[in-house]
Amino acid sequence: MSAAIRPLVILGLWLLLASLLGLSTCSPKLDALARVRHAGVLRVATTNTPTTCYDGARGKTGFECDLLAGLARQLGVRVELTFYDSTPAALEALFEHRADLAAAGVDITPERGKQFRFGPPFQHAVLELVYRAGSQAPRDLSELAGHLVVVAHSSAEEQLLALKRHYPRLQWTTAAPGDDSEDLLAQVAEGRIDYTVANSDLVALNQRFYPQLRVAFDVSDLQNIAWALPRDGDDSLYLAVQNYFQTLGDVELAKLRDRYFAAAAQADYLGVSRFIADAQQKLPRVRPYFERAAQRYGLDWKLLAAIGYQESRWDAQAVSPTGVRGIMMLTVSTATHLAVGDRSDPQQSIEGGARYLSEILQQLPPRIEQPDRIWMALAAYNQGIGHLLDARALAARRGGDPDSWIDVRDALALLSHERYYQQARYGYAQGRVAVAYVTNIRNYYDILKWMTQHPEAPVPTDNLEALADPLPLKSTGAPRFARGTGGFR
Repeated sequence: MSAAIRPLVILGLWLLLASLLGLSTCSPKLDALARVRHAGVLRVATTNTPTTCYDGARGKTGFECDLLAGLARQLGVRVELTFYDSTPAALEALFEHRADLAAAGVDITPERGKQFRFGPPFQHAVLELVYRAGSQAPRDLSELAGHLVVVAHSSAEEQLLALKRHYPRLQWTTAAPGDDSEDLLAQVAEGRIDYTVANSDLVALNQRFYPQLRVAFDVSDLQNIAWALPRDGDDSLYLAVQNYFQTLGDVELAKLRDRYFAAAAQADYLGVSRFIADAQQKLPRVRPYFERAAQRYGLDWKLLAAIGYQESRWDAQAVSPTGVRGIMMLTVSTATHLAVGDRSDPQQSIEGGARYLSEILQQLPPRIEQPDRIWMALAAYNQGIGHLLDARALAARRGGDPDSWIDVRDALALLSHERYYQQARYGYAQGRVAVAYVTNIRNYYDILKWMTQHPEAPVPTDNLEALADPLPLKSTGAPRFARGTGGFR
């Protein structure tokens, strides 16, 4: 090798060695799923709403919160929630890589599809134009005669922008910073604004708490709701989300929807209004009895109060045609068993009802988890433990889960049909009555929880008959317990 070539060879060897050392010391770039697992944390942008996540009695809860917990378990990580004022704000955080996914009641829209990709849809809703009872109901967007407010950059505003081509005079303003769709629904109910546009699931929920709210018409077709993920070419976390929902399955997803949304679908405007008024006027006289009985038997006083309202409207002198009597409507035999000497005495009746519910709960298998456990106990309070056992057995025979309320609920409804009750140990049951009973109590319980947490808002107790529109609730929701209706502590 010549002297002129030798330095070039040495230089080349040094460069090769340097490149090899560089390859050995630089770690390869992790994909999104690997980064999440390496950190042990799934960062989620969300909102404090009934359909997403909120503070419950046992910490963060909610429909999407429960779904996220399942995903985290499957990935072997924990969830780190960051709350934003609105869905658009949560999506902005995702776009800026401050979150791994957005779980914020995200409607899938064409504009959002340009920036994000979405997991499998787990809920559906339509956008609805909402106004206040007593106002003239518009028939379409050309008849709006007031102030329409929507959340900026929301799916509602996106839809209004599209519809403005057909309604060129359509005008609206965007909400103040920090206000979300629930804030705007409250403002409509209180008469501070005339209209808003919101998802039907939120509207249905808030109609339970603000009976003045009315739906004029749909502003969109049915929209899918899903988790949003970055559109950055990295499929790893997106595929993990797809796999999670496939593993979860339609049955488990339906059970989760039932847990959070089923009760709201059965609410009626006049019934809610009367309940709110009675909670203001009647409940304070008997609330101490509910609180003491609940403490004694390890129950929630608001649940006992909800039972008492369903049974008697908190009327200590109530008597049914079959002879059951008092606030908790105890039969003679049940009262005797519970050592209740005077069924018309509110304290004795409530104490007896609490003990009776406690005994039913103790008879259920320990493996039945909450809240299914309490819903089954309520059905047994109404129809007797025997008919509940028949329903659980029937649910199992039909291939369902006897420890799941949604399957037992369906079986209960069948026990009024000869084909099924002839095979049941305890015979005929008014199963549909029991299902309605549980649904009503769930509604009253949710409203009481809502009312006791934020007592400052006004309660619609005047002109209740005017609130009795026959309009059906169009979708379902779950309560935002961070808010409340007024004058109730």
